[in-house]
Amino acid sequence: MNRLTAGDTAPNFTLQDQNDQAVSLSDFSGKKVLVYFYPKAMTPGCTVQAQGLRDSKTLLDDKNLVVLGISPDPQKRLPKFADKEQLNFTLLSDEDHQVADQFGVWGPKKFMGKEYDGIHRISFLIDESGKVEHVFDKFKTKDHHQVVLDYLNG
Repeated sequence: MNRLTAGDTAPNFTLQDQNDQAVSLSDFSGKKVLVYFYPKAMTPGCTVQAQGLRDSKTLLDDKNLVVLGISPDPQKRLPKFADKEQLNFTLLSDEDHQVADQFGVWGPKKFMGKEYDGIHRISFLIDESGKVEHVFDKFKTKDHHQVVLDYLNG
């Protein structure tokens, strides 16, 4: 895993969203974008993380911030997650983990004594010009939105 760091240019990507529409990072040029990677829709930790971002949407909008949640879930799973949790931001399917690889968040993980490859729960704040401004890699799922807001409020 060769993770992007602050100052790196974020790779442009295009993925399908929960409405089966193509969404590219370049669509948001001129805005800040929070690209957050999560392991699996409708699991407890990912749900709590998504709910926090959902409930903070107005505050994030005030900071000119767009939220893009990326997981290796198949596209057809995303509308169920978005509808069930009434999510008000974009979810993207990275089933072949190509974008996760580009950001350096796909790699070995350990869970209950088993090792496997998967997405690491890391978020990237991309600035208006497409550069990584900040990497969020130390947070609890229930506090993720607050860590992002605290950083934005500087």
